[in-house]
Amino acid sequence: MVDAKLELQDMEKSLMKQSAVRELNLYERIFQPCVAELVGTTFFVFIGCVSVIEDVEAAGRLQPALVHGLALAVLIACMAEISGSHFNPAFTVAVYLCGGMQVKMVVPYLVSQITGGLLGAAMAKGMTSTENYAKAQGAAFTVLQSENQIMKALFGETAMTCLITIVVLLGAVNGKSKSPLVPFLVGCTLIINVLAGSDVSGTCLNPARALGPAVMTNYWTLHWVYWVGPIAGALIAAALVRLLLGDNNMRLLMK
Repeated sequence: MVDAKLELQDMEKSLMKQSAVRELNLYERIFQPCVAELVGTTFFVFIGCVSVIEDVEAAGRLQPALVHGLALAVLIACMAEISGSHFNPAFTVAVYLCGGMQVKMVVPYLVSQITGGLLGAAMAKGMTSTENYAKAQGAAFTVLQSENQIMKALFGETAMTCLITIVVLLGAVNGKSKSPLVPFLVGCTLIINVLAGSDVSGTCLNPARALGPAVMTNYWTLHWVYWVGPIAGALIAAALVRLLLGDNNMRLLMK
């Protein structure tokens, strides 16, 4: 009898605590997530660009791979509860299509990410040496130099973005497979992709990461690949999760 009363008291206290939780105000619902996307994308692009511009020749692709992956993991871990830590227009499109955000936040997120990409590229230009910056074209993607490489690079950007977007969707949006290890998983996936595909396409996987350096250096050679590839990959990932991989609430087929 005493145990039952104690359990009832605990339940009442729990309900009181839940009811006492303050609802998010307008700033926390609308503006703070956009600020988080702006700041997160800025520092991701900044650190990523610097790792390419000042890359030590002996390190090869390892330095940019580790820097991009670890920076993304840290930023996701810090800001996931504020904005969801997209920092990538392709991720935002996929998350929206899988029901992970409201439509009214899509455009503000995209604007914040693109602005962050420009700011990050500008910060990288201000920090690095003029000689190294010019040599690396500001960390714009200079791997593509001929029309013969387009289809391989486009396929690489699509497939690798699809992979990392699936990790994001299953780890952070899908109820059945959500994991607290999402920052680690996404960061490791980015490292793996850069190590595997940097010599093919440069492994952008993020239009905001591509746009900033391109604007700073006015380097637009085959730049469209770094928009079409990532967005196509994100759409494929969203379709796979919505149609086949998602839980019963998200999946549209075979319920």
